[in-house]
Amino acid sequence: MNFKILVIISSLLLTSAAHAEIISKEIDYKQGDTIMKGMLAYDDDIKGKRPGVLIVHEWWGHNKHARDKARMLAKEGYVAFAVDMYGNRKNAEHPDDAGKFSSAVAGNMPLAKARFIAAMDTLKQQPNVESDQLAAMGYCFGGGVVLNMARMGVELKGVTSFHGSIATKNPAKKGDIKTRIMVFNGADDPFVKAEQITALKEEMANAGVDFEFINYPGAKHSFTNPDADATGKKFNLPLQYNAAADKDSWQKNLEFYKEIFSQ
Repeated sequence: MNFKILVIISSLLLTSAAHAEIISKEIDYKQGDTIMKGMLAYDDDIKGKRPGVLIVHEWWGHNKHARDKARMLAKEGYVAFAVDMYGNRKNAEHPDDAGKFSSAVAGNMPLAKARFIAAMDTLKQQPNVESDQLAAMGYCFGGGVVLNMARMGVELKGVTSFHGSIATKNPAKKGDIKTRIMVFNGADDPFVKAEQITALKEEMANAGVDFEFINYPGAKHSFTNPDADATGKKFNLPLQYNAAADKDSWQKNLEFYKEIFSQ
């Protein structure tokens, strides 16, 4: 191949890359009288409709971690919506506040479901989203939210939980869950007890769910968040980023999406 042709091909590739753009768009939506503030992310270079993914934040609130994951999903060709479960994009600066914010929602499942459905309806209404091709993923508090939405029968193609809370007082019964589930857990996460893992596996088996549980040796809580080490040190919490577990769980999550959205 001569040099002139190589220059032309390189120019075309650079032009194509220049036109590709990840759009991040702030979206206000309502649940009852509460204003929720989410962020939509998508690749503007992709034409037509595509699957959508809801991202539920850690107990700190709708923050950089959730928004970064939304942009990463957009680069993979999905329309991602980083949701707001607290309202008005409320964020906690201290674990005491994070505990109060998360408990107010996690302790009120009808409210949690209403807020999740409000976000899901908002995502469905986007013109570039295939409304019947939706998944949900969550981190920490958000991992518990998406698992509980599955338990409550919300219809999604798939649910993935990353270092999420897994215990429940209302285990699913056979036929309750209408989605596939993957759980990524840190084997050294002190917030998740061995008996909770056993109970979750038994619950999913009894409910007849297509379910996979992946335990990462050496990984602690918040293993997907690069800021976990600094936050853990600041507040003396057992938080730790684990690059290997983060990379592997993300890749498995993407493979999971390819499966569920091709069926």
